[in-house]
Amino acid sequence: MSKLTGNMQLVSEQGRELTSLRVINELETTEKERIYTSIIPPRLFELLNISPQTHCGVDGLRRVSIVAPRGMGLARIEVRNHPADPHTVFFLDITDTQYHQMELSFCIISDPTSARFAVDVDRNGKDNCFTTLGRNIPEEIKAMQAGLYPNQACRGLRMFGEFFTRFERFVDSLGMDMIVAEPLTYDNAIRYEKYGFDYLNGRRLMEQIDREFSATGRLTARLDGSTPFRMPGMEKSAHGRSWAIHDGIMDEPWEDVSIYKLIGIDAAVNTFTGIG
Repeated sequence: MSKLTGNMQLVSEQGRELTSLRVINELETTEKERIYTSIIPPRLFELLNISPQTHCGVDGLRRVSIVAPRGMGLARIEVRNHPADPHTVFFLDITDTQYHQMELSFCIISDPTSARFAVDVDRNGKDNCFTTLGRNIPEEIKAMQAGLYPNQACRGLRMFGEFFTRFERFVDSLGMDMIVAEPLTYDNAIRYEKYGFDYLNGRRLMEQIDREFSATGRLTARLDGSTPFRMPGMEKSAHGRSWAIHDGIMDEPWEDVSIYKLIGIDAAVNTFTGIG
């Protein structure tokens, strides 16, 4: 049963109820892609001058790629400003869970006109897998100074809210009642809180971080200027805190934080009190 007002159970053209990505992926390509296209914010198509029906630009070249293999409960959607662009404007990875929930694995919406910083590769130009294989410190410094967050290579389009509204309705239309995710960084977790998420794991850590970034907190005391990511005053914003945490200011690494959103419910969690 739908939990969102006016929303309906998703059904195929043959009238079959669609209850998971795996079931959607059994459909013919045209219908399957039509369903997944509904998740993409219409404003993105307008901004990039892409037809939502053909997925092509005015030159007739396809800009949208949808990977949704039969027999698997996952989908990947990529939108590029031009087919030859190495970087996506819109990137989405979603997966069915074994508990009939939806996992929002990745969602990146980038501004193709903004400056790009090579924080996602090492000094040899190889993918650093979200810095797990090494950091590009000079590029991180430039990105931070430009107002970006850890792992963010360029500015976003401020379109996540539009996407998430559509995504939540999509998940609801499958009869699922929960979205789960794993924020990669501190600022991601704070951002997800604004969209109604609560914590499956990590809320105590988030509250501890908030306390330790208070005026007399242990982490605030470590903002001693020893690196560009540990400057005094950075405790006062999620941006500053996130870079300091990314730089290893805590005693333990940032990991094992998982979150969830019940469809139609705002958990009203706020672990950033601004007490710095």
